[in-house]
Amino acid sequence: METYERVRSPRSLSTNRPPVTDSEQSDMTDYSGKTVLITGGTGSFGKKMVTRLLDGNVSRIRILSRDELKQHEMRTDFADSRLEFHIGDVRNPASLHHAMYGTDLVFHAAALKQVPSCEFFPLEAVMTNVLGSSNVIEAARQADVKTVVCLSTDKAVLPVNAMGLSKALMEKVAQAAARSASENGTTTICAVRYGNVMYSRGSVIPLFVQQIFEGRALTVTDPGMTRFLLPLEVAVELVEYAFSHAKPGDTFIRKAPASTMGVLAEAVTRLFEVDNPIETIGVRHGEKIYETLATSEELRNSEDRGHYWRLRMDGRGLDYGAYFSEGEQVNMAAESDYHSHNTERLDVEGTMDLLLQLPELKAALDHFTALRKG
Repeated sequence: METYERVRSPRSLSTNRPPVTDSEQSDMTDYSGKTVLITGGTGSFGKKMVTRLLDGNVSRIRILSRDELKQHEMRTDFADSRLEFHIGDVRNPASLHHAMYGTDLVFHAAALKQVPSCEFFPLEAVMTNVLGSSNVIEAARQADVKTVVCLSTDKAVLPVNAMGLSKALMEKVAQAAARSASENGTTTICAVRYGNVMYSRGSVIPLFVQQIFEGRALTVTDPGMTRFLLPLEVAVELVEYAFSHAKPGDTFIRKAPASTMGVLAEAVTRLFEVDNPIETIGVRHGEKIYETLATSEELRNSEDRGHYWRLRMDGRGLDYGAYFSEGEQVNMAAESDYHSHNTERLDVEGTMDLLLQLPELKAALDHFTALRKG
């Protein structure tokens, strides 16, 4: 939609490098005859990805997760013989090997994602997000998987909380493996970064909707806090784009608009035509005022691909001898970080238009309207 597509880079990100004209951006990924593994595949991303894979004539989809109830519900909802469910934990290397055998492509989504939980139990975040990711990558390499796409987060950039720190280490583990694999292996290892997906489990939007249904005040941490607004469909497209275009060690991000939390709350109340008050409750453990998707240092070694940034891996080896006598010249003013404060900022109307693209919100809106009439 026009409001969403009108994404601009901030002034400080304007460089002399024109965006790459990528005719492949609109290509559909060919899943025909492929076997795909999704770790943590019972979550919001996994369900959407499964839908796209089934539409793409995939041969087999393997879901690896710990929650047998969610697997049962997913098995019942999809009722497709191409879905294969594996109970397992990425912390346990043995549980990965059976699911990985014969797999062509891995989407690694299993993670501990709740910031407060990771703050109180940081070693659990390390066990799942760092060591578990290493287990996934190593199992994929041993099974000669073609491509592994690791799902990361904005919180991995300039991290201030345990969840972000663990995801940042996950990215480093993936890049270290990519350096090695590029020399003596066949597996391409890459990553994507995005913020909270709209209407996913980590999104505030379902909370706002619930508070409206219950007639309560909408609670925001800080009305001036900004967040990228990324529909789940676009997040899935980002992951598919990485699969189709990544070189070893690449990280891809999707350019996106943002809004303040105050604007987002107002947009939801206007869509539902209610006058619930908006209450400020304060910033929670480990939260940032804005989301950063790429640092200025990363952008200096990036490629602008229109809707996407491709962040190249630093492929230098351990021999730094040349740098003692031949330093690298860097223009410190050339770039700035790319974050939700300096991307395109949507107003209330633009945010409402974007919210109306979400099937879950439209369904909630229809239900709320029916309740009013009934």
